[in-house]
Amino acid sequence: MENQSEQSKPPTDELKEGDVQSRLIGALMDRRRYPHAVKTVRVVETHISWVLLAGRYAYKIKKSVDLGFLNFTGLASRRHYCDEEIRLNRRLAPQIYLGVIPIGGTPEMPEFNATPAIEYAVRMRRFPASSQLDRLATRREILPRHIDSLAETIADFHSSLPSTEAGSAFGSTAAIRSAVFQSFDRLQAVLTDGESERRVIALRRACETEYASCKERFAQRREQGWVRECHGDLHLGNIALIEGKPVPFDGIEFDPALRWVDVMSEVAFTVMDLLYYRHSQLAYRFLNVYLQATGDYNGVPLLRFYIAYRAVVRAMVSAIRAEQMSLPEHAKAKAIADCRDFLVLAAERLGQYRPALIITYGLPGSGKTTFAQTALERLQAIRIRSDVERKRLFGLAPLADSDSHAGNIYDANATRRTYSQLHKLSRNLLATGTTVIVDAAFLKQDERERFRQLAHEMTVPFVIVAMRVATTILRARITQRQSESNDASEADLAVLELLQAKQEALSPVEQARTVEFANEEAGIEADVSGWKKLNHLLSSS
Repeated sequence: MENQSEQSKPPTDELKEGDVQSRLIGALMDRRRYPHAVKTVRVVETHISWVLLAGRYAYKIKKSVDLGFLNFTGLASRRHYCDEEIRLNRRLAPQIYLGVIPIGGTPEMPEFNATPAIEYAVRMRRFPASSQLDRLATRREILPRHIDSLAETIADFHSSLPSTEAGSAFGSTAAIRSAVFQSFDRLQAVLTDGESERRVIALRRACETEYASCKERFAQRREQGWVRECHGDLHLGNIALIEGKPVPFDGIEFDPALRWVDVMSEVAFTVMDLLYYRHSQLAYRFLNVYLQATGDYNGVPLLRFYIAYRAVVRAMVSAIRAEQMSLPEHAKAKAIADCRDFLVLAAERLGQYRPALIITYGLPGSGKTTFAQTALERLQAIRIRSDVERKRLFGLAPLADSDSHAGNIYDANATRRTYSQLHKLSRNLLATGTTVIVDAAFLKQDERERFRQLAHEMTVPFVIVAMRVATTILRARITQRQSESNDASEADLAVLELLQAKQEALSPVEQARTVEFANEEAGIEADVSGWKKLNHLLSSS
């Protein structure tokens, strides 16, 4: 940060801060005021700031406003929140957030990097608005690799954050309830037509019910350290594609309570926005990559509530926007439509879903993981992968070499532990109404039977997906996978031969609940008959 040691000078007593700021912004529209080459200056105004777009850089100046949930009155306050904006956003976007710059001189003749300061600005490196993920979502240009990169970034980010202190109110059940139902209060104050009122009241009741069912888990999660200082506003409009990678920006600096949240609340925001843009496959891809990276499957029971909450917040923002007098009629109509769509999405996520349990059956290299990836996106399911969970049990990362572990993580005891963990996770996820895909070999009949019994106990459909692949193809895939060293599986050709000898065939009873996929040249997605039979078994049980 520049010139931190300089003293700040408040505006003169005779002038209100708002008047001074308006004159300052007017003067900064002159391109000659900037310490670098600028052809034109454009200003983007929101209810809390001005952003001056000047050449390669953008300068954000916070408005002197007190809106209750934020207070930017007083130069010292604005300086503080500028510093916070830099501190918080450099965690994820250091290439964008360059520093805080003092603006000296007078409102009519301002100078950057001059003291004493009459104002402060956050200096940022510009990027095209067209690179924001909400724009890409509208154009259907978000790719799977973008989603994978984003999920891994957020997983690493969340894992690096400290937990809230024991005495803090952040993330408490009371704080969660207050945040959600304040949004409903504001919605009900704005949406006064009969249909909207009825919809909001019904949704509020559904949220009350879901909150009550989650209340104990909220407290447990907080005690376990899952409430952390997150980004706070992780919707697609606050993520930009820079040099091919998604970069979150514009995290919340003005209210700590909005960023000190359960990490699953933050994940839910991105999932919700992808669902809103009709990208359900990418939404579940994002969720699964995140869960596999963090192992935070215990947070999934809160997703229904948090997705609904995030949708309600976005509905509230859209409703308030529609009330703005200066907004053109077409923009008001769009805001009203957005509000209704978010409310519908919230209600849908709180609805009843019939889950199912799907397990795979096949040798290494047969395409179990490829099937599971395609299926989780199509079915809005959560995958649990044995190769990853086995290593997690022994404190190893997915791509770690198990030789680094003192014991054998593939002996009979380790395998029993792994399948027990898969069983436990499956039970917990099914209880939340989530379809589960267990990506494991399931070569032994007793392993498969244990999961069939689980499905029976929980009264959900049970399907075995068997992979049909020639041995020559299995061997070629395993050889290639070993050479690339980019997969959690460590099976080599010797392991393949061993498992082929131990594989137990499906019984006639099992075959009745089995879908066979051919995964050779055409690939799994092209197996129309396989998907048709899978859908039939899932719907007919």
